[in-house]
Amino acid sequence: MREVSGLDSILSAFQFVIPRKRANRSKKSEEIPHGLRQLAFGGGETLQEIDVYNLIGEPGIARLIAAFYRRVPQDSVLGPMYPPRDLVAAEQRLRDFLVYRLGGPQRYIEQRGHPRLRARHSPFVINQTARDRWMQLMNEAMAETQLPPEADQFLRTFLEGMSTFLINQ
Repeated sequence: MREVSGLDSILSAFQFVIPRKRANRSKKSEEIPHGLRQLAFGGGETLQEIDVYNLIGEPGIARLIAAFYRRVPQDSVLGPMYPPRDLVAAEQRLRDFLVYRLGGPQRYIEQRGHPRLRARHSPFVINQTARDRWMQLMNEAMAETQLPPEADQFLRTFLEGMSTFLINQ
């Protein structure tokens, strides 16, 4: 599996904040337009965003995000960043964003427009400690939900890069 690190991770994360046209799920993976993120696997196979959505669907994404947000209120680093009255909405926003990014329904874009993730996260202090804690809770959620290995690896790589991209302190 291709390792993504350092500058590679940050640069690859940047492409995720740019909206893309919805992929046509009726076509084979090889026909998905250039520009969709791919991770190279052994044997020359690639897993693309649309493949992850087709593999786990919205229910898999919802399980993962619910498992993550169950951990947030008790966390000493992340808990204070999420007002209790906004926790349900925050969960919905992350779920809708991932559904959109992975090729599902476009609710996120329809309701919120361009992701503008750095701007939307600028009111929060996101330092290395907060980023690492976010990833720790997400990794725990991924272990709990036991997604298929291909989807798990793709999402870990995506979320590692994205969380690093959002560091603002």
